[in-house]
Amino acid sequence: MIPRRMKRRPAAWMAIKNELKHRWMLPLRRLEWVFEWAAYGLSRWSFLEVLEYLGRLSVLIGVIFYFSESGDRIKQRHYQAWQVINTSQGKGGSGGRIEALQELNADKIPLVGVNASSAFLQGIGLERANLLRADLSAADLRGSSLRFADLSYANLHSANFRGSDLEHAVLSNANLTDGDLVGSDLAGAKLDGADFTSADLRNANLQSIAWRQIAAIKSANIAGAKNAPDGFREWALKNGAIENANSAD
Repeated sequence: MIPRRMKRRPAAWMAIKNELKHRWMLPLRRLEWVFEWAAYGLSRWSFLEVLEYLGRLSVLIGVIFYFSESGDRIKQRHYQAWQVINTSQGKGGSGGRIEALQELNADKIPLVGVNASSAFLQGIGLERANLLRADLSAADLRGSSLRFADLSYANLHSANFRGSDLEHAVLSNANLTDGDLVGSDLAGAKLDGADFTSADLRNANLQSIAWRQIAAIKSANIAGAKNAPDGFREWALKNGAIENANSAD
């Protein structure tokens, strides 16, 4: 219940007038007396109490509508993110794609087949993203985090992954030809069918990689590769890989 306090009936004006000691206060006291009567009258008006109830009810209805429409707002946000990504296809720079891709991934929206070729995506965080068949060719992904991301069948030709975290990423059948993976972390990555032709793997962390089914590694530079599994180096060199620590950066 909304507490309702009834005002006490104001005294008659003549009684108040006779109590005044200073005549100059008469206009001010008269005005106050008028307001006292107004407050007294309104305190007895139930319509105002109804209005107060309606005001609180409108707030409650607004809250209900806000949450009931949250799904539509999320869809609108996703639509705008996809608009940013699609209208920037084939263009350099970020164009808002970093934020758009991260937002969609945070909401667990699959990024299957997304086209961000040649985009500037340095430092992007797409952990556990579904990037199946994505086109990130020639994209700048330096210092990015793609841990546990699924990049199966992705086009990563000439992509720059320097210093990136690809731990446990799925790179099955991915095209990594001419890719720059210097100093990247590929620990535990799944590389079945991946093509590393002419890729730069210098100083990359290759701990526990699933390498035995790599499709191609010809001309790939594995100089300084860290924690490579037993047999990987010998296999890679036998299949055309090179070790050139002085390769131009």
